[in-house]
Order: sequence, then C-alpha cells, then structure tokens
Amino acid sequence: MHEGDDAVTLRPDQRIITSLVPSHSRVLDLGCGDGSLLRHLITTRDCLGTGVELDQSSLATAMSAGVPVLGMDLNEDLGEFHDDSYDVVILSQTLQAVVSPDVVLAEMARIGTLLILLVPNFVYWRNRLKIIGGRMPASHDLPYSWHDTPNQSYSGVADLEDWFAEFDLEIVKRVCLDGRGRPSRVASAAPNLLAGSTIHVLRSHWAEPGTGRSHS
Repeated sequence: MHEGDDAVTLRPDQRIITSLVPSHSRVLDLGCGDGSLLRHLITTRDCLGTGVELDQSSLATAMSAGVPVLGMDLNEDLGEFHDDSYDVVILSQTLQAVVSPDVVLAEMARIGTLLILLVPNFVYWRNRLKIIGGRMPASHDLPYSWHDTPNQSYSGVADLEDWFAEFDLEIVKRVCLDGRGRPSRVASAAPNLLAGSTIHVLRSHWAEPGTGRSHS
C-alpha cells in the first residue's frame, strides 16, 4: 500500500505522529483504539507494531483489520512487557484517562526509548474562558461533558513538561496543535495559552548504564 492510500483516513494529529516515528521501528501503541494509526505505521513505515486496548468494541475492530493488538489494562498490565523491548511507545489522547499517570509514564520509559504523547491542554485559552464564564469546558480535545467524562486528570503544557523533567525524560520535540488538532505556529509562541493540545517526543534514558534510573 502506498502512503497516500491510507493517510486520508487519519486525523491530522495521527499524520503528525506518523511523521515522528522512524521507519522500521518496533512500536507499542497504548490505547490504540481501532488500530488505524498502528495499521498505518505498519503498512507505510515498515514498523513492527503491537497495540494495547481495553475497550472491547475497539479491540474487535482492530483485530478484524489485522492489527496485532492485546486486550490489556494500561493501569495494571504494562509490567508484562520487557525492559527496552520497543523503540517507540505511543500514548495518544489517553494519558488524561488513566488512573495512575505516574505509573504509566514510568512503565513507558522502561519499555521504550522514544515516547510520543498527545495530551489535551486543559488551560487552553478557550477552556479558560469557559471556566471564567462558569462552565466546565468541552472542546475538540476534551469532548465529554463533566458527568460522562472518562478523564481522571487534567494538565497544562507547563505542568506536563515539569512532570516529564521529574522522570528525567528529554524533550526531543514538541508540536503544538490548535483547537481543531492541526499544527499551529501561533500556538508554538505560547503553548500553555494557545495550544489546544501538544505532541511531545521524549527520549528515555532508562536503559543507559550508569543512570541509576528506577521507577519500580
């Protein structure tokens, strides 16, 4: 399959993530949904991929499309993966919904070398205006109402990057997206205020000798 044949089915943020994954990588996609991103990476980037998904409907869709996917709980089961067993670990639009973000990030750093995270920015200016107006924000990146959201935690870009530093994760690249999930140079000028969400590429030094890293 040619790259253009499948790319049309991807969201703009998924196309960006695709461009950030080196060809021939071993990829673990956590919370892979219907597997469309992972399938695209396998068919167009020659990646060796594995997906993890708990939702049964999404799991069935991914499996029917031939995507290698495991039915596992990110909050409990990542210890099943060996140290440094993947080149790239992806967590896209999922971090805010996990019960223990610290545990999940530590496991990602243990499992892979490059980590790619797409995370909504709760303090995006439009969200701030809604809160000032007395309403909980709902947007392209945070589409749920307060009473039916699966989200467990919220962060701004500044909070997120401080948190990465706590885990000694090197920020290799940051891509700022606008309120509709498209790359935005304007948002890059003041990410904490202007980015609807961000994609971070992080380098884990967990497997390097002499680092003394351990989050077990």
